[in-house]
Order: sequence, then C-alpha cells, then structure tokens
Amino acid sequence: MSKSAIGSFSFTRLTLHSSEELSHDVKKLRFAFPDPDTRSGLPLTSAVVSVSFPPGNGRWTPVFRPYTPTSDPDEPGFIEFMIKLYPNGKQSTLMHSLKPGDSLYFFKVPSVVWKPNQYRRVVLIAGGAGITPMYQLLKGILSNPEDQTQVTLVWGVNSDADLFLKDEFAHLKAHHPAQFQSHYVVSHPVEGSQHEKGYVTKEVLQRVGLAGVGTSGMRVLLCGPPAMENALTAKGGPLIQLGFSTAQIEKF
Repeated sequence: MSKSAIGSFSFTRLTLHSSEELSHDVKKLRFAFPDPDTRSGLPLTSAVVSVSFPPGNGRWTPVFRPYTPTSDPDEPGFIEFMIKLYPNGKQSTLMHSLKPGDSLYFFKVPSVVWKPNQYRRVVLIAGGAGITPMYQLLKGILSNPEDQTQVTLVWGVNSDADLFLKDEFAHLKAHHPAQFQSHYVVSHPVEGSQHEKGYVTKEVLQRVGLAGVGTSGMRVLLCGPPAMENALTAKGGPLIQLGFSTAQIEKF
C-alpha cells in the first residue's frame, strides 16, 4: 500500500492542478501530490486543514480552515475539494482565486472512524456546503460491497442552484436504489421547482421515513449552519421528538 501524502504533524504543500465551477458559488479544486504514486490515505469522514495568508489579513497572521476531501482516498496523485464561496470569507475567497500552478499548505486532523455495518441505518442531514462530508461518507459506503448500511440523505439549501451534487446523488441512487434515498428542501425555490419548499423540520424527517420507526441501530450525522444544527438537536427538538438520543447524533 502506498504511503499517505498528507501528514498529521507537518505541513504538506500541494499545487492546484485544475479548478472547475460547479455552481454560482461552488468550485471543485483538484490538487496534485508531489509524488504521483501517493494517495491521500484519509479515512472516511476525515478532513484536512488549509493554511494560508490571505491579502488583508496581515503578513504574519495565518488563516486555518478545515475542508472535507470529496475524491476517492485511494486515487493516486490527487485530492479534490468542493469549496463554497462565502461573502467576506477570507479563505474561501482565496481558494476561489487560485489558478492552476498556485499552491497551498495542508495538514490532516483526527476524524470520526467509520466502521462498515456498525449501524443498520445512517441518516445524513446537511445544510448548504455541509453536504461535502456527507458526500464523502456516502460514496465510501456505497462503493464498499461489504457495507450494507442503509443511507438516508436530507439536504437543505437556499436555492435550487445550491444543489450542485444532485446529479451525482441521482447516479448513486440509480445504482443503489435499495440502499440509498435522498430528499431535498429548498428555502427559496425557483418558480416550478420540483423540490419541497421550506427547511429541514420534524415533518420533513417524518416524510423521509423517520416517523414511527425504532431508532435502535441508527445514527444521525449532522453538518450545516450552527442555527440549523442547534434547532434540530435542541432539547425537545425534532430529532429528540423522533426518538433519537443525544448519543445517536453526531455533528461534523
């Protein structure tokens, strides 16, 4: 097995190989490893931290931001990220400005360890760009024929244009119809949108099959804006009302 390309206790400098626009505010950035035979070596649900000195932040003041890779961890030579541009976001603005040949420093951080078949069903609830760790985990589960975990994905976004991974999810669903289901909620849909209008609520979770089911052997993974996470996990909130304990809920 080839060695990991990104260290835990040292910075790894990676060069941008390509940049692709996925939506009005999301780009896919593909970085090349110094050695084309190495791989990321990162487990599912992992993240790496980027380190930079954005203009206007002070010459000696670095900015650290964690990002979830969306590429196959066993792919040699490259690692990919899907980066959302935030208004006044120092790091996301810098990331979106990168051109092929530019470079950044990264290091990896500890992550949740995913074990195949540890749960009979996992519910992935994402808000906005919080979809990237869910996408990474979902691909890992469905690409492993030994992992029979049932996966339900609920993704809440602001607009239809924010559903930049819906084609990828449709492809995964077509190939794994008995194992994977997805549901999208759009707070400000376009006229004639096929997606449900609103937010991720108890009623939405009930409609995707979480009503009247035993929660034993289930796990909820949550990643999104703090307000959304707090509302869903609050005492007496939707997830608690549906029978999940705090021990069954994990925030990314």
